[in-house]
Amino acid sequence: MSSEQDPVPREPKEKELRQQLGVEVRALQGATDAVDAAAADRLGINRTDLHCLDVLTQRDSATPSQLGTALGLTTGSVTAMLDRLARLGYLTREPDPHDRRKSLVRATEQIQRGAGDLYGPLAQEGAALLERYSLPELELLLDFARRSRELQERHVRRLRGEAG
Repeated sequence: MSSEQDPVPREPKEKELRQQLGVEVRALQGATDAVDAAAADRLGINRTDLHCLDVLTQRDSATPSQLGTALGLTTGSVTAMLDRLARLGYLTREPDPHDRRKSLVRATEQIQRGAGDLYGPLAQEGAALLERYSLPELELLLDFARRSRELQERHVRRLRGEAG
């Protein structure tokens, strides 16, 4: 990056650290993607199915339309995905007690346990890693993670041609 492209003059060390951080964030995204691909393979599903199960394990339940919105899928794609995951025993569908025209989708105990088996060691090591950081450092890391997620979400909307 030339100095004409950088609106704020930077010290060489600061510029180098910013570039290294960018490289590491990109590598982290690749490593996370590889973990998810391996987890999906282990479960015998595709990445969209894995993302669906991730959404369901974070909630008590969701409607198919909520899943479609969360995953960016059409109604037909959601139906096919839910049929596939139900056949594998990874989720259940039942009538919504508040609106019988709707159904509620829930992750099964089998997949809840499976998620713990697949991601538990990663969560434990991650928690241990965070122990090395002070409160101000944790606040900084949380701010960076939150702002990075928001940046990614804005870019998804741009790529999809959505407003906002």
